[in-house]
Amino acid sequence: MALYKKILFATDFSEGSYKACQHALEVAHLSGAQLYVLHVITELMDKRRRRLPAEVVEIFAREVETHAIADMKDFCKQYLSPEKLKGIELVTDVVIGRSEEEILRVAHTQSMDLIVLGTAGRTGIEKVLVGSTAERVIREAKVPVLTVRI
Repeated sequence: MALYKKILFATDFSEGSYKACQHALEVAHLSGAQLYVLHVITELMDKRRRRLPAEVVEIFAREVETHAIADMKDFCKQYLSPEKLKGIELVTDVVIGRSEEEILRVAHTQSMDLIVLGTAGRTGIEKVLVGSTAERVIREAKVPVLTVRI
């Protein structure tokens, strides 16, 4: 197994993301890597944003960010407690943007060696209409990507 120094785990805080988190934590333990947990708050679509006053959008964005930070703390408390980390360095981050773009940006700017993502395994028309963040990240990432079916 390659020796990873920095592992990026992107989460949406869903129940299923715990399964992917377990894999990220296991790889971090095996390699002694830092675990960087990222949550991306998806931006309001420009079309919807233009219909709202700027002040409303700003207040809403701050509120969503506040909740996401609290959700990150809860997620880490439940799934990445000091007992589970066993000395692994943990870094958390909450950003606003397009999921795949932010995952790739953080992977690049933070010099990640591995990206771990959960994937729901959409197929057919749902995949065509919604797309797959994991698929886009796999296609464009400069480092290995571990996907875990959730």
